[in-house]
Amino acid sequence: MIIVMTGGTSGIGAEALNKIRENEDNTVFVGARHGNRTLQNGARALTLDLSSLESVRAFAENIQQSIQPHKIDLLILNAGVQAGNNSEVNADGINLTFAINHLSHYLLIRLLLPYIAKDGRILITTSDAHDAQIIPFGPKTMDIHKLAFPDESSPKGMAFYAATKLCNILTADTLHHSVLSHANIQVIAYNPGLTGDTGLMGKQTGLLKIAVKVVRPIFRFLSLFNPMFYMNTAKKSGEILAGLALGNIKLPKGSMYASVVRGKVTFPSPAVLVKDENLKRDLWTKSAKMVNLSAETVL
Repeated sequence: MIIVMTGGTSGIGAEALNKIRENEDNTVFVGARHGNRTLQNGARALTLDLSSLESVRAFAENIQQSIQPHKIDLLILNAGVQAGNNSEVNADGINLTFAINHLSHYLLIRLLLPYIAKDGRILITTSDAHDAQIIPFGPKTMDIHKLAFPDESSPKGMAFYAATKLCNILTADTLHHSVLSHANIQVIAYNPGLTGDTGLMGKQTGLLKIAVKVVRPIFRFLSLFNPMFYMNTAKKSGEILAGLALGNIKLPKGSMYASVVRGKVTFPSPAVLVKDENLKRDLWTKSAKMVNLSAETVL
């Protein structure tokens, strides 16, 4: 298999990559800010800075040249960051968190779609934070413009992060119900659940690793009353990601959402907002405009 992956150098993604590379016949290209780095599991790192749309375009072109004459069997879009200051923007003047979590991955999908093999698979990592019925700070409405170009009325902090995760699952659902189905290309949105030992929890210093080990039993006790508190390990969440990506974990027919709840894979319905056709179309068309592409390729 030929596999292209973002977010494969640490945390959940690194654990998934180790599992994927157990089959040495899998050729894996990993987008990394330092493309000349050596990955211990034998994957090939190519330069990719998700804060830059120009870098995304260069990475996509590099992938196209690297895989010829073959196609991509599996595209895993796992990279993400937590919301920082809403004033942080990328070189294109777009909010940095929105650009990294959603827009750059949207652009990468659009650029690589023609190179996805029939019967291929696209997996996008999202979060149950996209669902306000599960996570209190989840979005109840969404204004795309106020995510890309925040003002005082835009969501902040974890609420902003949650909104970008809604963008991920909206994109996955749009693809799932698109012409890709005629090519038997499967699309999966994956929620790994609360995972303590990843970069999303902050830089993994020795002190933070100890703190995570201390609080994990407390969170698991709290999860008896609310599943959202169950804290997974990066290894477990990464193994599930790999299982879904490789097709070893099967989704029910017609489903595109897999969610880890209390350490087990479930297949719930996503948030009500994911069923909003106007919102999906708005996100798709406005994202296309931001990256200077036609909105008609998939819709």
